[in-house]
Amino acid sequence: MRSPPTTAWTTLDNAQLTTDDVHNILGHVHDDLWVVSACVDRVLNDTPTQRALLTLGISRTERVVERCNDIIALAAPSQNTSPNASRDALRAHFQTSPTDALLCHLRHVLLHRLDRLNTYVEMETHFPQNDEIQVDEVDDEWEDDPWADGNTAVSNKTTPPSSSARPPPLTLANFFQNDILWSACKLASLEALEALRVLCQKHSVTLWPARFKVLDCIPEHTHPSLCRGLFPSLEISSNKEGIWNEDSWRKVQDISELPGIQEAIQVHISSLPSIESNEEILFTSIANPLTAEELCMWYKNRVNLVMRSTGMIDIALAVVQHGASQGIPQLDELGEELSLLSRLVYDAPQGSSVDDDWTLDCWYSMDPIAVVRAYLAHSTTDSIAQDIPHLVMPYLFVLEARAERAGAPDPSLPTRILHEYILSTSLELAAAIFNASKPTLPSSQRIIKDDEDMARLALALLYGSDSLTEWATMSSIFECLPVWDVAKDEDGNEEAADTTVASLGTFVTPSTNQRPCTAHDLLLFFQPLPYASLSKALDILDVHLESGEILSRWSVPAPLRWFLQSSGDAKEQKAWANRMARRAGGKDDRLNGIEDWEWLLKDMRKLTGGGDPNSRGAFCLLSKDEIDNIFLFGLLSSGNFDIAKTMVFGPHHKINLSQEIIESVCLSCSREFYDNASSGNYKFGDMKLAYDCLDVPHPSEAIMRERNFIEATSRICSFNVPSKHGLTISPLEIRLTKDRLNLISRVISSNTDTYKHTQVILELSNKLGYAGDSVAEVKVLAMLADTALQVEDFSRARENNERMVRTVMKLRHETSLGTDDERVKEASEVCWIACYQLGRQQEYNDLPQKMTLLGYALQLCPADQINDVLTAWRKLEKENIQTREEKLQRRRTGDTIMSPRKVDTVPGNVASSLRARLQDFHVPSPPLLSTPDAAALASRTFKSVAANFPFAVGHRARSQASDADERTSPRSESSRRTDGEDVSSQASRAFSKGIGWLIGADEGI
Repeated sequence: MRSPPTTAWTTLDNAQLTTDDVHNILGHVHDDLWVVSACVDRVLNDTPTQRALLTLGISRTERVVERCNDIIALAAPSQNTSPNASRDALRAHFQTSPTDALLCHLRHVLLHRLDRLNTYVEMETHFPQNDEIQVDEVDDEWEDDPWADGNTAVSNKTTPPSSSARPPPLTLANFFQNDILWSACKLASLEALEALRVLCQKHSVTLWPARFKVLDCIPEHTHPSLCRGLFPSLEISSNKEGIWNEDSWRKVQDISELPGIQEAIQVHISSLPSIESNEEILFTSIANPLTAEELCMWYKNRVNLVMRSTGMIDIALAVVQHGASQGIPQLDELGEELSLLSRLVYDAPQGSSVDDDWTLDCWYSMDPIAVVRAYLAHSTTDSIAQDIPHLVMPYLFVLEARAERAGAPDPSLPTRILHEYILSTSLELAAAIFNASKPTLPSSQRIIKDDEDMARLALALLYGSDSLTEWATMSSIFECLPVWDVAKDEDGNEEAADTTVASLGTFVTPSTNQRPCTAHDLLLFFQPLPYASLSKALDILDVHLESGEILSRWSVPAPLRWFLQSSGDAKEQKAWANRMARRAGGKDDRLNGIEDWEWLLKDMRKLTGGGDPNSRGAFCLLSKDEIDNIFLFGLLSSGNFDIAKTMVFGPHHKINLSQEIIESVCLSCSREFYDNASSGNYKFGDMKLAYDCLDVPHPSEAIMRERNFIEATSRICSFNVPSKHGLTISPLEIRLTKDRLNLISRVISSNTDTYKHTQVILELSNKLGYAGDSVAEVKVLAMLADTALQVEDFSRARENNERMVRTVMKLRHETSLGTDDERVKEASEVCWIACYQLGRQQEYNDLPQKMTLLGYALQLCPADQINDVLTAWRKLEKENIQTREEKLQRRRTGDTIMSPRKVDTVPGNVASSLRARLQDFHVPSPPLLSTPDAAALASRTFKSVAANFPFAVGHRARSQASDADERTSPRSESSRRTDGEDVSSQASRAFSKGIGWLIGADEGI
């Protein structure tokens, strides 16, 4: 038994439905409402089956259409009838027959679906087709490929294309079930623009208010040429947006679509659910056409959106071009900007890694010079000559045209900006630009077309550069500059050039109150110069470039601006010449032989310009002799003394200087080596260089003094004399010591046995510059005697004292002024104090020698000190008499039988001298110094004597006996000494302290 048609229909799945099923099943159902509802209920993706459903459903609603037409005809028999009569009649009919109302509603749905079906069918022809994959042809010679698979047929024909199914951007079911705007936005986002164009054409009434929402869904990277007919255009006649042409499927509305019918239907089916499940899309409805200004703003916003989201300048430019082709105004300037920006991104040379993200905002933020630098950021010396005409000049001409359109013409703008770039670029790129601007080239091919501009730019660029190495590049720039034939009557302009160069020298000199000058600043100085003055300035530049190359060759490069700064400063030129002479022979760049040194001398003389200050050479203010002097010093400072001798005294000598200058230079160089020496040993290091440097000049007294001083320094350092800071004394400290006898003192005090080598110390004193100085000899002997006294070597102390006496006597005899001479007084004072000190030393047991020493002291001391010395001498005399009496008594008692021997307490010559001094000096009794005033007088006297020594007052260690005597009060009854003896003891202690400092005693006064 067959099932009813309704059951058969409901059991079929949408995917199983065919056209035959529609006709065979639904065609036999007599219930129109059920059939129409079944047609509305099914939404298929199969186009023929869906069309059959829609056609069948619409055909089953024809009778309700006829009934509605009859009702309308009856309700409106004449023209005077109210327009709402038909609506009211239909409402009454639908109220009595709701089935007809529902059928009218379903007919309306089916008709709209049929329109969409027709639209979909036409859109489907524009959907992207299946991708075809084609295999390349196989070469004939590989037809017999032995490694080919045996089951694979190899031929030279194209393999059949293999299809891969590509789903359509929009299915028919989705197109039916969703709103037209949703479908339009979906097609726009998927770039199915041809299908979108069909949709907008067939449903323009629906989509027109939401057209800009649809356009916003088109991806920003989509080329505007694909959007023809979609992007807005301008209607010239109305100066407003062009409206889409309406091309709907049905020109006449169906009765079910009439507004009156729809109102009547809505009364009865308002509670029914909507057949379409629309996805809500929010948009701003714009029904009226936009004005020209609004269209321009839309295109600009589209351009900004493209730039922000993709950065694709070519697409943004195409949008502007498309808008211009559609008649949109005010896009010219934006098109210019994008065209110039596209040149920067696509035509300008790019680096190895493109990290720049160019946007319109970035482009608008740059000033013209920044844009020019961006165009040429990756240009090379080979490409910049082509990049400037093709990239930079069009941009500059656009700026000039804009200024003219704005009413502020500036014909110099391109030239000014180009010059600014040249002054700020590297020397290598600038050289390429100057090379492409040679005056020998045709004017149309030159980058810098004016000769005077070339000269000014070159002068400003080169003098504003701080480069120290690119001399070949700077010379290549100079070689590109023009050469003018200046008439003689125009030579007066040279003064302007000289004045400008002199002013520039002041201007480029560093100052604390102004920023360093740049090439742009220097251009202001050259701007007013005519070509004649420029020609002179270029001549000066030529000299400076040559000088710069020479200085660079000898490792003392200077920027070109230095030649301007030093053009009137002889001191600065001399300092640089010293650097040149010294650096060339430095340890890191030592010259190989005499040929190199002769080359250096030739270059240094060349830089003087023959002694002509107007030559503008680096050393134009220095004479030839000054240069030779500086060169010789540099040669000596390198340690090449043999080369120096050859160049100064050789048969083909190159240096003609006087003997005095040569000697002075050698002494200065030797002293510099000396001051830099870390060791005083003249057998190696800088001290050896200082010593050997003195072999270059002819021997002289000054040379011998310096040699002796170096030998003395070496000897002093060999004693490891400590400095004031606790370290070993340095040569520089030795030279800076004003009183070099202090060095003798420190040598003696730093070594315990030094005092034994009297002759060595005296020779050291002579080499320190005291040769023939008797006073210095006496002082040195006093130091040695005092040191011997401290270690109780009385024999050497006595020998040194006697040698002092002989030296003082000889000095007195040789000095014409006698004892009134200050030097004689100084020597005598040191001598008598030393003799007095040893003569009164209690530990010294040789009584005759002590009396002899006191005799020397009496002979040499001042008149006001004779009482003190005589008191000590009389004490010794008393002890001598007592000793002689004791010996005589022992002989008388028979203890000792021996011949009596006369003791000469004082040598004859000393005794006679003493008698002569004492004849006119009546000395009272020995207690002369017993009064306090006399004691104070003696104390002041000996303190004065100690203060006149060439060293500060100090203290030396004393023997136990001496200490014991000091602890005994001079006024005590138990004292074994007289008041006069106590005063002498105080003087002795003062003298001991003075001499004691000399050997480094720690205790102070």
